Parts: sequence; C-alpha cells; structure tokens
Amino acid sequence: MHTTMMTATIADDVLCAHCGLSVPEGLLEADAERQFCCSGCHTAFGILHAHGLDAYYGFSERREAPIRASGRSYDEFDHPAFANLYVTALPNGLSRTELYLEGVHCASCVWLVERVPLLVAGVLRAELDVRRSLAVVEWDISTVPLSRIAQSLDTLGYPPHPFRGVARADMRKREDRAMLVRIGIAGAIAINVMLAALALYAGELNTMDANFTRFFRWVSFAITVPAFIWPGRVFFTGAWASLRTRALHMDLPIAIALAAGFVRGAMNTITDSGPIYFDGLALLIFALLVGRFLQQRGQRMAVDAAEELHAIAPSTARVVENDIVRDIPSEALLPGMLLDVRAGDSFPADGVVMRGHSSVNAALLTGESRPTSVSVGQMVYAGTLNVESPLRVQVEQAGETSRIAKLMRQVEASAKRRAPIVQMANRMAGIFTAVVLLAAATTFVIKSQLSAAHALDDAIALLIVTCPCALALATPLAITVAVGRAARRGMLIKGGDALELLATPGIIVLDKTGTITEGRTALAAWHGPDWVKPLVLALEDGSSHPLADGFRRAWPGLPTATVSASRHVVGGGLEGTVDGRAVRVGSPRFVRESMISIDESLHPVINDLDRTLTPVHIAIDGVLVAIAGLGDRVREDALVSLQQLRGRGWRTVMLSGDVQDVVASVGRALAFEAQDSIGAVSPEDKLAFVERLKATSGCTVVMVGDGVNDAAAIAAAHVGIGVHGGAEACLATADVYLTRPGLGALVELTEGSRRTLRVIRRNIALSIAYNLIGASLAVFGLLTPLIAAILMPTSSITVVLGSWYSSTFPRSKTTESIS
Repeated sequence: MHTTMMTATIADDVLCAHCGLSVPEGLLEADAERQFCCSGCHTAFGILHAHGLDAYYGFSERREAPIRASGRSYDEFDHPAFANLYVTALPNGLSRTELYLEGVHCASCVWLVERVPLLVAGVLRAELDVRRSLAVVEWDISTVPLSRIAQSLDTLGYPPHPFRGVARADMRKREDRAMLVRIGIAGAIAINVMLAALALYAGELNTMDANFTRFFRWVSFAITVPAFIWPGRVFFTGAWASLRTRALHMDLPIAIALAAGFVRGAMNTITDSGPIYFDGLALLIFALLVGRFLQQRGQRMAVDAAEELHAIAPSTARVVENDIVRDIPSEALLPGMLLDVRAGDSFPADGVVMRGHSSVNAALLTGESRPTSVSVGQMVYAGTLNVESPLRVQVEQAGETSRIAKLMRQVEASAKRRAPIVQMANRMAGIFTAVVLLAAATTFVIKSQLSAAHALDDAIALLIVTCPCALALATPLAITVAVGRAARRGMLIKGGDALELLATPGIIVLDKTGTITEGRTALAAWHGPDWVKPLVLALEDGSSHPLADGFRRAWPGLPTATVSASRHVVGGGLEGTVDGRAVRVGSPRFVRESMISIDESLHPVINDLDRTLTPVHIAIDGVLVAIAGLGDRVREDALVSLQQLRGRGWRTVMLSGDVQDVVASVGRALAFEAQDSIGAVSPEDKLAFVERLKATSGCTVVMVGDGVNDAAAIAAAHVGIGVHGGAEACLATADVYLTRPGLGALVELTEGSRRTLRVIRRNIALSIAYNLIGASLAVFGLLTPLIAAILMPTSSITVVLGSWYSSTFPRSKTTESIS
C-alpha cells in the first residue's frame, strides 16, 4: 500500500519530504506536491516511492540528514582482485560479501537496507547488523554486478566500504564462546560436587547413615563424569599431544593427576571405601580453564602486522587509461600503470612522478618532520601523503614488492626471532613436569613394597598437591592484574615478557618526530606586529599545507580578514589580495621576488632564526614586515621524563629520520649525549642500529616510536613501545601502546614493571615453597589425597590474593582519555 507524503510546514519552514529538514528557499519548486532539501533526497524518495517502499516514512525514528550521494561508480567492486579479497562464492552459484555502511543509526536503516532485493534485481538477501553497521549481501553475479548494488546503497545515503577481518572476528567469537561455555559448565559442576562433598564431610562428623553416604558418593561420581568428558578434555588432549611430540608439557602432570584421582575415586566409589577426590578434581578443572582463558585473551592483543598494511596504504587507486580515470583496488596495481594522486591523498604504490610538482609528507615512513618537494623524475612511496597539488605517478613497485611491504616482512622476521625465549620457557616447564612425574613414580615404587594401597594414595597425593596450578598462575595472574591497572592508566601492554624486561634498566632508543616532539607543525617563533596575523590567517585559511595548519592552530580565535583574490605557487607559498592589500606568505626566495624593502626590526632576525625551524616570510605591499619560524615542538614533559629515566639507570638514545642539525639541536635541549643524538637515519638503518645494540650491549634494548619507519626497529627490540597517535603498523608490532601523550607514561611504565616483577618473584617463591612442603608431606605419607585436594586450591587462592592486593600500577583511573 502506498502512503501519500504531504509537505509539512512549521513556523513557515518547508520540510523535506524525505529527511524532514528545512528546504532552502532557492530549492523550493512552485506548485510541487513535495519539496526536497537536495537532489540526493529527491532521488532517494523517487526510488522508494517507485518501488512501493513508502512505509519507510512511517518510522518514528529515521534518517534526519540530507542524502549526500558520492556519485562514485564503484567499478573497483567488480575487479577480480576485489573479489579475491572480499567476495565468497556460495555452493548455489551465488556470491556473498560483507560491506561496512556509513550513516546507519536506527531501525529504519535496517528496514530500508534489507529491502535492497526489491530495488535491485539479482539481489537475493541483504541483512544489516545495525550495531556494527555491517551489511551481508548475497546476489547472483550473472544478473547484477556488485558495483550496481553499491551504487544503490550509496543513492539511499549509505556509502558502502569493503569490510576486512570478518572471518577472523567470527572465528575468535566462536573460540571465546566455546571456552566460556566450558568454564560455565565446569563451574556449575564444581559447585554441585562441592555441595555433595559438604554433605559427606558433615556426615563424617555426625555418623551419617551408610546408604546416604553411598548415595552422595555416587552423586559426586555422576556429576564429575561430564566435567572430564567435555570441559576437562582439553587437558587430556594437550597431554596426548605432549606424548606424541615427545615434548613434556604442563598439561601432562595435570592430566595424570586428574586421571589418577578420577580412577582412584571411581574405584573407591564402587568398593564404597576410601576418599573419592571428586570435589577437588572438579574445582581444579574450573580453575585451570579460567587461567587458560585469561592467557588466551592476553595473547589476542597482538595483531597481525601484515593485515595493517592495508590501513597504511589506501585500499583503492585512481588509474589513468587513455585519459580516463577509474578506480581499482590497490592490490590490482601493476608496474607501468599511471596513477592520478590528488592533493590530500596517500600514494597507493611506489612510483616515479611523471607530471606535476608537489610536497610530500613522509613523516609516517621516514620520520622527516618537514614536507619535502617532489617533481618529475623523483620517487614517491606508498603510504606517504601528497600535500599540495595533483601528481601523475607511474607505478614501479606495488603490493608485496613496495617499500612498506618489505618493512612489514622485516617486522615479521624480527618477531620470529623472539622464539628462542619461548622455547627456553617450554624447556623449563618440561623439566618441572619431568621432576614431578619422576617423584610420583619413585614414591609409588618405594611405597608399594610396604603397602600397594598406600603407595597409590601417596603418589596421587603427590601429583595433586604438586599440580602446577599455583606455579602456572603465579606469573599470569600478577601480569593480568598489572596489565589491567596499566590499561586504566593509558598503557596497553600485550604481554608479560615486556613487563619483565622493562623492570631492569637498559637502553631506551627514542624516535624524535611524534615521540619526543609533538609530531605536527607548530608556530614556534613570530617576529612581527599583531596586525599582520589576521591577513596571514585569511590567506592560509583554505590551504591544506602543514605550515598553514600551524598558523591556524597558533591563532584559533583570531578573526580573519577578507580575501578577494589568492594564488598558490607550488614550492613557494601563497599570494593574494587581503582587505585591499597585496600579501605574500612563503619561502624567503618566493617572497623576495616581489619584495621592495625590509622592515628595520627584521634585519637581525633574518640571520639569527633557529636553523631547526622552517622560515616563513610575510610581505605586505612589497615590504617584508614579519618572519615566522615553524617546526615540530618538543613535548612539555620530555626533559623531566628523560631525566627521571636516566636517574633510574636507563641510557637514552635519540634516533631520527630528521636531518642531523635538527636532531642535534633537540638533543642539546634535552641533555642527550652528543653521540646519542643521531639523525638522517632510514627505517632500514634504525633496524640495523637496534639489532647492533642487542648484539653488543648485553642489556635490554627498548625502542619507542610512532611511525611506520619505526615498526621494524620496534619489532626487533627486546621491547617495542608505540606512543599516542602512532601509525597502525607501529602499534600492531609494539609490545606496549601508550595512549597518553607525552613521555610521563613511559616513566610510569618502567616503574610499574619493576614492581610487577617483584610480585611475580614473590608469587613464584610462595608456589615453590608450597610445592616443596606439600611434596615432602606426601612422600612421607603425611598427606592423604583428600587433604591434598583441599590444599591444592589454597596455593592458588594465595597467589590470587597476593596478585590482586599488590601495588604494581596505581589503582586510580587516569583523567586522560584512552584511545
């Protein structure tokens, strides 16, 4: 049924028939039944009305914004490379993809998106998850191309984008759900077995009737069996894998203790004699599963660095063929293709500039804080930003052969070199397992000569009481508590090995741009009268250059003058007429071309301006009236934080891709040793420097940075730290991510790590002391399996309480916003 939409008028405002916003006077159509605020809303209304979808306007909550269709062709959605990445072929000949939609916010959006099969022939299903703005679309590719579906969504006000990582997210969700179900079942079983055990313990004190005793023993047995069949199966699977690979694992003594306790308990239940142990076994399964889940969640924080490559370089590229520009996926680029890269866009591949002149911001890749000029014949790299004007670039290296991809491979290789540390930990765990098994076997052999029944009980008691539960939880629990508190302080730590290494002073290597400095251009020096500022701000207002952004941020509340004409000169600056005066702002050479004279007060400034700053001259009506110095400002807390680190025994080194003069100047201001202020370093050189320090220093090497140029060095260091505002690839490879700006968090991180290591050592000492005492009692027959089952969780509880009430990181939440 069609619903007639009438134009509404409130306070003389004519409302749009689609979105309900006011219609501008210039768009009002005389005698038209319906009025629209823009052509996008007009088109969307026509589509819905023509397909009988006027019920959309019956929703009380619906879109309240004009339709801004992008007009894109979405041709790249039909490219084979796109299909390989984002499209799944279904058995029935259909295709399936997941698309992220902009503008989704309420139930009307769900209703409208799921009516796409009525709008586009060939679409069989469209489902929208409004919480994640994720649309699942199934269609017949022989009937309609995906680009046509994307255009329809765009026309309705929901521009689509390919959604990456769906399969991985679903897999992780399934794993977490299965583990939580195991934990829930194990916990429920443990509670019920404990209730039955409580009845038995009470009965022993009050001489319960034998029939009731037998009943509760069988109930305990029946309830415990499911715990072994499903939740506890993971330990037996791990033990079997340990035997098959001939590598002793901590699951092995756990499985033996569980099996021995269960068999002995079952035999005692059948013969109606002796302890049954089921309460301790059920609780043990539950506690171990919880510990394993916490460990798994911690490991999830490490992200695949190769996946982040797509977040650095753009996902699409504009290719020029026969003077026609079209979009294709960046993965489909081949050497020799000609790219059109507009101002403000990132380069999708490495290539040579064939036409145009511009500035490139390569701070993300090289660490150079100032944009560099590029012209015909010069190389540009994927992931760097074209700042000023359009360029035509011929592709030389794309995808896996680009410079960024090579850096990512170095990152992966550096990460793999950490494997020996893990192998050493596994060997130590194997030694502990072997000792426990040998002690249990020896106890059984020696005691069996005296009494076979007592020998088995003593061996089971030894396996249970020396179960590595407390020892296994000693480190993870302390780390989990510390990591949680650190996160509330704006320090996201991916693994306990980082905390352990940061506890001992060594060498901290810091990138300059974005780490020690703010990583953005700021006005650092101004020599000139205040009346010039509004004229400069007016001329720079429409520019996307970093220097223009520095002026805007320096004078945010300043009123601007009126610009009647302006011109941007690539590589020079800006010139125009502001409030009737001729204004030139730019490089000294550019301003000098039209300069008639110099204000007397500026003669000493011209030669004395800090060489680390970029000079910007301002001429009004041919007279040089002001000089500005713009640069990357040092963070306010840098000097104090660095002095605190040095006072605690850390050696600090500054390693930057910026020019040596700039790095040396910043180093002097922050009291670095002259040899520890190193500039003009490429990403590859940073990696080599860190590896050389690791090989020769004999101490912990920490790399702190924020850019792609730091990613390989961060991965190679003993501990890699990414700072606030850093690139995704840098953060993905880092062991620690500091969400608070400044270096104060780095000082707090090292101090918290030192305290965490102290807690870990205390937990391990308590666990070892417990195991030694318990093992001695079991060997001498002073500890029955029942008492061992009761004592076993006591050690774990001690470790839990010791970790929870420890003072690793401050408990108070930071006032800073956490990214």
